[in-house]
This record gives sequence, structure tokens and C-alpha cells, in this order.
Amino acid sequence: MAVFEVVFHGQVRADVAPEQARARIGQLFQVADRQLDMLFSGRRIVIKQGLDQAAAEKYRQAIERAGALCEVLPVADSPAEAAPQPVPRVTQPAQQSAAPVPRDEFMAAFSDVEAPDLPIAPLGSDMQDAYADHTPLSLDLSAFSLAPPGSDLAQLKTSVPLVTPDITHLHMLDED
Repeated sequence: MAVFEVVFHGQVRADVAPEQARARIGQLFQVADRQLDMLFSGRRIVIKQGLDQAAAEKYRQAIERAGALCEVLPVADSPAEAAPQPVPRVTQPAQQSAAPVPRDEFMAAFSDVEAPDLPIAPLGSDMQDAYADHTPLSLDLSAFSLAPPGSDLAQLKTSVPLVTPDITHLHMLDED
């Protein structure tokens, strides 16, 4: 089975502002400014390695949605077998260092990042965990009652006392 790695060179998509892509990548990987400086230094940084092609493609899509560019490369068994891969066009000026830095120093930027490989459930599978038997709570609900079906559940109407007017001063006349 082929093993892949996700490589980032600090490049930003042409249609995205570099500051916006930097902020989105910071949110995606939950890293601070110091680690973002290392990411966007223009150096080759392996984001994740030891992935199958589908998982590596998910990382690439997430990074591209954030506005940056990355590569998914197959991992060679030995350095002699590794063929140099062409680097895509840079949309912002990258600062190249004269001396190569060990790979572990770059990976140290991601030592605090928790990015688990979460699987995706197959189509149509049940996503709800099985319910375990539970003991019912001992609640006293005797103070509550239910309205009969069809009842008006609006606010209770307050009863207004009936006022009987005094009509003793009125008389009826017979006119025949």
C-alpha cells in the first residue's frame, strides 16, 4: 500500500489574500504566530506523513479551502529513491534559507497540534452510539398535571368580577 505525505511550502492561492490565508491556516491547525512564521517561511514542511491517498487528499482539500497550496507526495523507502518534485508557482515572495534545516525542527512546530486521523463512516451507516441501559431518576412529578386533549394551552384567563349596575332609579311606563 502506498504511503503519502502532505508537504507545505508556505504558498497561498492567487485568489486569496496572504493575511487571510495565514489566519485560516492558523485556525485550521490551531497554531500560534511563531509556528505560523515557520509555516509561511517558504521552506518545505511536512504537515502529515504516513497517510493513505484518501486521507492525504482530505488534508490537501482542507488546506486549499483555507486559501493555501500544498502537495501530496508519495513517501519513498529511501532517500535515493526520492525523486525531486516540482514546486508550484509561488504567489508571494518566499524567503529561502541558505543552510538546510533538519526535518525534525520543522516537525517541532506541530508538536502541540492535535490533528487525529478521523475516519469517515460509510454511506448509510448509523452515526448514533448504542444507547446503554440507565437507571431512571427519582423525581417527584406529582405536582404536575396534563391538560385534556384539545384544550387551549394559552395563558389562563383571569376572572373579572361582574359588576351589576344599579337600575333602581329607572321606571317603565305603559303607553296604551
